Amino acid sequence: MFVYYSLLALESFALSVLAYDRFIAICFPLHQHSINTMRSMFCILGVIWSYGIGVNMFSTSIMTRLSFCGSVKVFSYFCDYAPVFRLACNDYSLHWSMASIMSLVNLLGPLSFIILSYVSILVAVFRMKTLDSRIKALATCTEHLILVAIFYIPILFIFMLGFFGFRIDPDLRVLSLSMASCFPPCLNPIIYSLKTKEIKTKALALFSRTKVTMK
Repeated sequence: MFVYYSLLALESFALSVLAYDRFIAICFPLHQHSINTMRSMFCILGVIWSYGIGVNMFSTSIMTRLSFCGSVKVFSYFCDYAPVFRLACNDYSLHWSMASIMSLVNLLGPLSFIILSYVSILVAVFRMKTLDSRIKALATCTEHLILVAIFYIPILFIFMLGFFGFRIDPDLRVLSLSMASCFPPCLNPIIYSLKTKEIKTKALALFSRTKVTMK
C-alpha cells in the first residue's frame, strides 16, 4: 500500500515537473538554463520525494488504528486504501478524510498545474510570428501530453466517482488503477526514446527490414 501510493504520487508530481520544464523552455527560452539549474531541479525533486514519502507513510500508519471483525476480502489486486478501510468495524472518518485530501492534492493539484502551464504555453506559442516555430514548439510537448492523458484519465475517473459517493464496480476500479500504474512507466522510455533521431531511424529501418522479410 505504502509503495504503491508513494509511487503513484511521485508519478503525478513528475508529470507536473515535466510540464514546468516545457513551460520554462517555451515561455522563457532565453532564461531556461539560468532558471532550470541542477540545484533548483534537485530542490524541486527533493521536496516532491519528501512530501510523497512522508504523507503516504502517515496515511499508511493510521491503518493500524482500524479493527476488522468481519470479512477481510479486498476487491483489488493489491492492498488498496479505500477498500481496506471500508472493511473496518470502527470509525474510519479520518481515513476517509485522508483519502479525499490525498486525491485532491496528489491528483488534482498537479493536473491543475499542468493545465495552467499548457494554457500559458499556448498563449506564448500563438504569439510566435511563424507557423514553423509554432509547430516546433508544440511538437516538443506531444510526448508529455500522451503520458498525461494515459495516467490521469483512468485514475481521475475512478477517484472522482469515489469522491462524490458513487458506487464503483471493483473490476472497473482494478482495471483503471492497473492502466494508470503500468502503462505510463512502460510507455515513458519508448515514447521519449523515439524522439531521438538516431533511435527513430534505426526503428524505422528495422520495421522496413521486417516488412520486406515478411513479403
